[in-house]
Amino acid sequence: MSTYAILGCGSVGHAVAEELVEEGKDVLIIDADEGRVEALRDQDLDARQDDIRDERVADAVASRDVILIMSSDVEANAAAVEHIRARSEDQFVVARASDPVSADRLTTLGADVVINPSAVIADSALRALETGELEHKARQLGEVIDGTENRMAIRVHRSPDPDSIASAAALKLIASSRDVEADIIYEGEIGHQENRAFVNLLGIELVPADEVNPAEYDTTALVDHAKAGEPDSEERADIIIDHYEHEHDHDAEFTDIRPSVSSTSTILTKYIQELDLSLDQHVATALLYGIRAETLDFKRDTTPADLTAAAYLYPFADHDTLEQVESPSMSPETLDVLAEAIRNREVQGSHLVSNAGFIRDRDALTQAAQHLLNLEGITTTAVFAIADDTIYLAARSKDIRMDIGRVLEDAFDDIGETAGHSTDASVEIPMGIFTGIEVSDENRETLLELTEEAVKKKLFQAMGVDGSDGSNGS
Repeated sequence: MSTYAILGCGSVGHAVAEELVEEGKDVLIIDADEGRVEALRDQDLDARQDDIRDERVADAVASRDVILIMSSDVEANAAAVEHIRARSEDQFVVARASDPVSADRLTTLGADVVINPSAVIADSALRALETGELEHKARQLGEVIDGTENRMAIRVHRSPDPDSIASAAALKLIASSRDVEADIIYEGEIGHQENRAFVNLLGIELVPADEVNPAEYDTTALVDHAKAGEPDSEERADIIIDHYEHEHDHDAEFTDIRPSVSSTSTILTKYIQELDLSLDQHVATALLYGIRAETLDFKRDTTPADLTAAAYLYPFADHDTLEQVESPSMSPETLDVLAEAIRNREVQGSHLVSNAGFIRDRDALTQAAQHLLNLEGITTTAVFAIADDTIYLAARSKDIRMDIGRVLEDAFDDIGETAGHSTDASVEIPMGIFTGIEVSDENRETLLELTEEAVKKKLFQAMGVDGSDGSNGS
């Protein structure tokens, strides 16, 4: 069993000593204050009077495994660390600092761990504040849900991604635990093969907006409703939960918007924990995938809250299903688009831009951009194509120096709608605005040539490369 010595027994040292003795530890206390030492002995603690700055104290604690230097006198603490380290490198030394400068000094002298009581108290106060705030918020959320007389509508952003869908499924679970029925309502489409596999494999029911009657719902929740690079709508809301700020004031009864976390799934996980709900395996799997997808498997803008939420969800999730979601089979059209993108690729340095021609499945572009990122020497990809009367472009980047979302904004914000993050982004550009030519079968090839020349030029310029002397192949 480890033995301990506490040098300098103010209020902090006293509290530590009492805790260790309570746990049955062998503790020796050395302090310069005679009255304090007598008081410690009256409590049946092993205490001795001595100046911890004296070299002989290092000899007195030589047999102790762990030394805690807890004096409020930083100079005395520094002297104690120096003497102990001059005698032995084997003992584990914890020293008290008063500020970052003294902390650096104690570390340099050889302390294994340096603590600043003020910082510890501040951290503890913040954790208590967060806990209390979450408890208060959970109670508020429950009260708004309980006020639902008929049914709750949970609305997600247009063409929802896994974070939106998982967050909505979690709120639906919370509502169900309070005997309130809810529908997850979306506009647009469930794009990307992974997203479709995600919804199908986990059995998450979503209802298209054009199939519902808004009058049936007396409570409306906007969950992960805002989206990077896209304006949010001004629709009425009673509940708003998001990790993006909203542009409009919705005057909601309950609002929890946290840009400090990377996914709305993280926020909903915290509510499930606080409300102590039994976690459905499908919801747990969805939330874990939502966090992983939004943080690029914890490689993008990941916060401690995201990590602790994922750690909580991990044992409840179905990892076989997660693997199926992350590795969906590739459709024949996606394979064709990828092949066309490979044939038409143009590379400038580590940047690849490619024209995939005319397509039917826009989702194939995102998969092509992701697959092309695996080519040797490539750090950034952009694949574009024409569908109906619009140019669609998907981009990916693993270059930490490049914000691909900002690149697309710089290149196309004046003529198209951009959305995305620093590592993945997209843009939609109306053909008429871009080329001035009407889309028809007769001018398909002309449109393709104009699109290829203009898009590539704008992209390479925004990426900071010329693009005029492009080379095919890698």
